[in-house]
Amino acid sequence: MEGTALVPFGESTYVARRNIFNFFGIKCRILSATSQPQFFIQLKAFKLKEDITVWGDEAMSQAVLSIKARQILDLGASYDVVDSATSEKIGVLKRKGLKSILKDEWLIMDAADQGLGHIKEDSALMALLRRFLSVLIPQNYTVDVNGTEVGTVRGTWNPFVVKYDVDLSQNTLLDPRLAMAGVVLLMTVEGKQG
Repeated sequence: MEGTALVPFGESTYVARRNIFNFFGIKCRILSATSQPQFFIQLKAFKLKEDITVWGDEAMSQAVLSIKARQILDLGASYDVVDSATSEKIGVLKRKGLKSILKDEWLIMDAADQGLGHIKEDSALMALLRRFLSVLIPQNYTVDVNGTEVGTVRGTWNPFVVKYDVDLSQNTLLDPRLAMAGVVLLMTVEGKQG
């Protein structure tokens, strides 16, 4: 398992899938570009504070990343991202509070809480349409570091599964573990809207 668990951190494209939120919680899978399962996330429903573990297998025997909320139920919550194997803090992802109600936006920060970039929903108009007309309109995001686009997260339409195609092929600036943690938060925290 040691060799396969880190594969997506080195890949530039992968697929993230989440079941539609149900009473029992959320299940997410990260698949390689060749559809091989790489990571698994499971969250229980109705938790007040988000502590998310990204597992290297569905049996949940090998923790890979830990994503921990600093606050309880905060619109502008900050999430520390830690490498589970080394206990190294990789960085922080901070939801842009009230601004994210109309259009999702996250601030990407380094381990010292210094701003690096953003994960932003594609457009305000599309965001409003998604929120008020139909949750079936896929969400799309751009990822930037210091104003330079390094990746995209593109939703695909499926009434049963939330699916994102992640493309970081232009990324040379952002730790891929931090980028993946951002995708996990889009599927879990933002995913509770739909």
